[in-house]
Amino acid sequence: MTLFYFIKNSEFFSRTFNSLTDKNFRYLWIGMILIMASVNIQMLARGYLSWELTHSPIMVTIAGAGFAPPILLFSIFGGAIVDRVERKKVLQYGQFGLLIIAMTIAISIKTETITIYHLIWSSIFQGVIWAFLMPARQAIVTQIVSKSQVNNAIALNASGMSLTTLAAPGFGGLIYGFYGPEIVYYFISFFAFISIIFTSFIPKLPLLSPVKENVIHEMKNGINYVLSNNVVMWLLVIALTTTLLAWPFRNLLPVQIDEVFSRGPEALGLLMSMIGLGSLFGSLFVAGIRYGNSKGMILLLTSLITSVAIILNAISTEYWISVLLMVFLGIGDAGRRTLNTSLLMERTEEKFRGRVMGIYMMNFGLMPLGAIPLGFIAENYSVKIAFLIPGILLLIFTLLIITLTKSIRNLK
Repeated sequence: MTLFYFIKNSEFFSRTFNSLTDKNFRYLWIGMILIMASVNIQMLARGYLSWELTHSPIMVTIAGAGFAPPILLFSIFGGAIVDRVERKKVLQYGQFGLLIIAMTIAISIKTETITIYHLIWSSIFQGVIWAFLMPARQAIVTQIVSKSQVNNAIALNASGMSLTTLAAPGFGGLIYGFYGPEIVYYFISFFAFISIIFTSFIPKLPLLSPVKENVIHEMKNGINYVLSNNVVMWLLVIALTTTLLAWPFRNLLPVQIDEVFSRGPEALGLLMSMIGLGSLFGSLFVAGIRYGNSKGMILLLTSLITSVAIILNAISTEYWISVLLMVFLGIGDAGRRTLNTSLLMERTEEKFRGRVMGIYMMNFGLMPLGAIPLGFIAENYSVKIAFLIPGILLLIFTLLIITLTKSIRNLK
């Protein structure tokens, strides 16, 4: 008896893990977990290596945020390309590009030619690749699973990402500590290589737009489509605004750990892991939502949970209370992101999905930008105020959406 036979014949597992019974989605899902594991390990390795090379917080920040400008610049263009070509190929080319980048860094470390500029440029090139890879990864889901499975498939993707957020940094940290950064980057390369193999098992998928118009014209069509579709437009506004308000405070958690709780990096690691644990719970909850349930209201409730968790953490003076709050933060944030993505996929016409997801993926470029004003507030006032402001703004924004947008509240 296989695991997938058990999933099919258990009511709870049948609903929560339904999409994994499709072998093509399993290939996509495993490939996604492998590539996201490599990304999470690389974030840790790049940060530590940047610090070892420069001992400059500014350079560490630049190397870590280098991916953001390319995503902001190219994500809409990447989405237009995704709607013109076979999405499986975009995934494979992107995974191959990440493999080459990781191997280049590993070889630079081996030959002792590595500099901080290698890490900055690798971050920038990764941002360019992700501007194409992320829209393709999300848009291809609807070509593989049925419409009734889209919410479940997106939620399972989010669950896989949460698992890698929990496990991969710890694994990468152990390898880095025992064997050094070179071996870490070889592992990153290996994970990227295996992800390419699993993606290759997905059968060739049909092109959705056989008529090839000018790419710029298609980008304009995508933007016009969003502006003309009230539900899609508001879902994108919710996604971009909540990301700008809910994510950047995480960059200041080290400050809170030191100044408020007087603890060290181990305490910070536990705090971050609790976000990952909550994210896993939140995404699995969304995966179990029945098709036709009130997803719009659940989306807004998860945003409320996130805002309240941020506000309570801002005023917390007890470390273990903040640890518990991080679990609720992860539940709310993962639930919001997962539902937002699945609702966008369900409400967007197939031929526009790549372009819409390209706009949606600008989220990842906004994350570091939102941290800059919060850092200024924390430095000139306090970290509590820096946490309170986005938490209160997110709460107000969510209440306004609940009050003013009936079309979102009533989404099924």
